[in-house]
Amino acid sequence: MGIREFPGGAPRGKSIAIGMRRSPDVSPRRLSDISPQLRQLKYLVVDEAIKEDLKWSRSVEDLTSGPVGLTSIEERILRITGYYGYQPWAASYKREERPRESPGPTEAQAPAGTEASGRTSHFCWRCSKAQLKKIFWGVAVVLCVCSSWAGSTQLAKLTFRKFDAPFTLTWFATNWNSLFFPLYYAGHICKSAEKQSVKQRYRECCRFFGDNGLTLKVFFTKAAPFGVLWTLTNYLYLHAIKKINTTDVSVLFCCNKAFVFLLSWIVLRDRFMGVRIVAAILAIAGIVMMTYADGFHSHSVIGIALVVGSASMSALYKVLFKLLLGSAKFGEAALFLSILGVFNILFITCIPVILYFTKVEYWSSFNDIPWGNLCGFSVLLLTFNIVLNFGIAVTYPTLMSLGIVLSVPVNAVVDHYTSKIVFNGVRVIAIIIICLGFLLLLLPEEWDVWLIKLLTRLKVRKKEETAEGGTDLGSGSQNKNRRAHPSFAR
Repeated sequence: MGIREFPGGAPRGKSIAIGMRRSPDVSPRRLSDISPQLRQLKYLVVDEAIKEDLKWSRSVEDLTSGPVGLTSIEERILRITGYYGYQPWAASYKREERPRESPGPTEAQAPAGTEASGRTSHFCWRCSKAQLKKIFWGVAVVLCVCSSWAGSTQLAKLTFRKFDAPFTLTWFATNWNSLFFPLYYAGHICKSAEKQSVKQRYRECCRFFGDNGLTLKVFFTKAAPFGVLWTLTNYLYLHAIKKINTTDVSVLFCCNKAFVFLLSWIVLRDRFMGVRIVAAILAIAGIVMMTYADGFHSHSVIGIALVVGSASMSALYKVLFKLLLGSAKFGEAALFLSILGVFNILFITCIPVILYFTKVEYWSSFNDIPWGNLCGFSVLLLTFNIVLNFGIAVTYPTLMSLGIVLSVPVNAVVDHYTSKIVFNGVRVIAIIIICLGFLLLLLPEEWDVWLIKLLTRLKVRKKEETAEGGTDLGSGSQNKNRRAHPSFAR
């Protein structure tokens, strides 16, 4: 036994010799002579500037955290004074046993276990509800993407029967891109809590192009090249519809996903994935088989080359956008697409005029133009681009991409009843191969890790079920043995 003396006074008490441990149920001795002053610390007002300078300091957190902070100060003082029997784990143990202050009367009436389980179930219910809502919106977006893309393709095919001018149709539909930013601003006014004027919103979205905003130099260096790529992508796609059926056009355009991966791997140095290389090989094999399906006729070869060129321009557009501009928010994307529409009006308008007077794309009178088909095609294409660019706000990007694949069977059904397409074995295999490659490209980067975790979880669950079944059989046999050998002991 030893006596611990404090400076300037008689011995305050006795402690057990070193080596013996105090039970957590026995609280360490408190500094009762200064405990009133310690309890007054919670009313201490600390200046905000000092709090900001010392926000990582534990002392400020202890001063402003109420009784828990006071306890930690007392623990620190007891540790510094060298009290033999002090055990910090005992104090923390008691603090954990102390009941938490109830935030409301309803929670105060329920036991702790019930409260935790209720909160967990409520959280899980909310998560499942949010996921169901996102999946529901995903189905709606998939149907919208599929119907708008297949509808615009079929309507373009129908338009060329009366109006054989694919570049003029491309120019007319691209002009509608100028409506992107007005439509976005209308949605901003309806949904946003902090409403801004058109000028304020425009200036904020212009920061996407740099500190100086949208200057003339930025317009010609960062917007004009994408306007040219946009026009080429749509023109080659529409010109291919004149040469081959819409089923082949839509399925071959799905190869742009493989081209995006290859360009991103080469230019952007994206992560190498074997499954995506396999998907790219499948896409190339599908293109070759699709060419072989029609026997290498001139029209089919030219049409397939045009669609592959359109898919390549689309992939180049996406990779260059990520390389030069990065990622864009909704307002920035809407402004950029509107700028493409303005560029099309200002600088591409001369090309349809030249094609008209050279009689490359000629029509006898403006009354013969099927304006209904032109406007319908433009509206469907605008809807497709709006959903594809802004649908990520309500659902998963993978579900939106599925809409493009689903347009292939839709076009196949329409072509089966409206054209003389022959679905021979080579064409069907080519369609399946290209669609399979597209779906493989939709796999996330960590798909193999997720697959391993899923298989491991299933294996563990199977072992647990087997062990439970063996336990049930063992307990049943023991009960039978007890019944067969009754005990006569009294």
